[in-house]
Amino acid sequence: MDNQRLFVFVALSFVVLLLWQAWMEDYGARPTAETPVPATDSPAVAVQPAEDLPVAAEAQQASVLPPEELVLKTAQRVLVETDVLSIELDTTGGDLRRVDLLTYPETTAADSAPFRLLNGTLPRLFVVQSGLRTADGEEPTHHAVYSAEQSHYRLPDGADTLQVPLHWRSPAGVEVTKVYTFHRGSFKVDLEHRVKNSSSSDWRGRQYRQLQRTPTAEQDQSTFIHTYLGGVIYSPEEKYEKIDFDDMAESNLDRKITDGWAAMIQHYFLAALVPEPGEENRYYTKTLSGARYVIGLISPTRTIAAGDSASFKTRLFIGPKLQDEMAEVTTGLELTVDYGFLTVLSQPLFWLLKYIHKLINNWGWAIIILTILIKLAFYKLSETSYRSMANMRKLSPRLQSLKERYGDDRQRLNQAMMELYKKEKINPLGGCLPILVQIPVFIALYWVLLESVEMRQAPFMLWLQDLSSPDPFYILPLLMGATMLIQQKLNPAPLDPIQAKIMMALPIVFTVFFAFFPSGLVLYWVVNNTLSIAQQWVITRRIERGSK
Repeated sequence: MDNQRLFVFVALSFVVLLLWQAWMEDYGARPTAETPVPATDSPAVAVQPAEDLPVAAEAQQASVLPPEELVLKTAQRVLVETDVLSIELDTTGGDLRRVDLLTYPETTAADSAPFRLLNGTLPRLFVVQSGLRTADGEEPTHHAVYSAEQSHYRLPDGADTLQVPLHWRSPAGVEVTKVYTFHRGSFKVDLEHRVKNSSSSDWRGRQYRQLQRTPTAEQDQSTFIHTYLGGVIYSPEEKYEKIDFDDMAESNLDRKITDGWAAMIQHYFLAALVPEPGEENRYYTKTLSGARYVIGLISPTRTIAAGDSASFKTRLFIGPKLQDEMAEVTTGLELTVDYGFLTVLSQPLFWLLKYIHKLINNWGWAIIILTILIKLAFYKLSETSYRSMANMRKLSPRLQSLKERYGDDRQRLNQAMMELYKKEKINPLGGCLPILVQIPVFIALYWVLLESVEMRQAPFMLWLQDLSSPDPFYILPLLMGATMLIQQKLNPAPLDPIQAKIMMALPIVFTVFFAFFPSGLVLYWVVNNTLSIAQQWVITRRIERGSK
């Protein structure tokens, strides 16, 4: 296996990976609705619970809602505005029905509306629901109707927090105040259910919090780039786990976790549920009508004596995947920026990229500088590889002569080639190992540029005003294809005519693919190829002149 074959293998593997991702997105298995199963009664919950409510573990079963329930019921809307969020609460359940991210526009247009992460209407339904379950009397679930003190709340100038209370009271005298606390400059939201038991008997109940959504989201990514959309959970034992929609349709999650969290994530954004530290919760999933998916958690049952009060608390994070801010909310939440198995390499690269950006305040130049630093770090390894290629290139005429002499006699040809390598003290595999060592680093950087929300709508210069979108004029993809052609000219020509044709076709294939890639990724490849060409050209000239 020589350098040309290694390059072909790596390049074609990359193309196959992209094709597989695109095929799975368009034609992969889809969740199907399960056969309706009647809900069973449980002493821990009210009789005949609604299908989208959590129930006790022994009664949790998949079921299908009637068609009219596909549209969420609504009552009064309460508008809440902070410096970074625009929110609509619905007094039906006190749900978070709409969240717009004011500092993240939908598009790069000057008059663009803010990006809408939570949405209470189909087809892109995505809401946060919560409530209390009790076996006795009425329940303040997300189907109950609360009352609001105001219809509009705004974070006052100079204030760091804004509280929005919603009220509910049972006929027996149990009062529940559902309080959302919003923070200045933050996507963290505190949720609290304050229970005042003014009845004549003990009240026993549990708090649940859940995320409900359809398997669709705003297409905030390139045509050929498909990132994960679905549920995730975290536990100290199992760490970060994806619970995708297929998993939810196949079976209901039912697991007890302490010090964990649950979330629904998409490219660049997420909504997460974070319980109190040390609190054990049962994590669950449900599939509703084969069209909506629920992931949530329910706390242990608590008893509040007559005349006493208590509260149930939860933290929410609803916004962009900002790693530093998520890490402050809870352990492991920053893992939703999913670098996969190369996280150990991607995290340091992202830290360095962010530090460079802090100095120069331009993500495009930060990508260029980081690419240069990586090339410098691997300079010696690259030099070894390019020396091997240059020596092989120097032998190309003699290797071609051997091929013409022995024709189709592969055994004698290989024997003659090995004798020539031995005589000239050249290792035909000498350039492979340095390339293989560098591949994980460059793939890790690829995922950093793909997953980081900081790249979203980040301007560079001239016509490149969004590093997360394809180059509108295809200039960078064409430059990338040109650099691949130049690299081929510097490499030894393949002896196999079929391999030579494949090598000639690769720049065209990659140019077409990269035309649909985020321009930040293409910028990285262009800079990396250009630096490689410069280094390889210098080394090749030295070898051809006979210098060391």
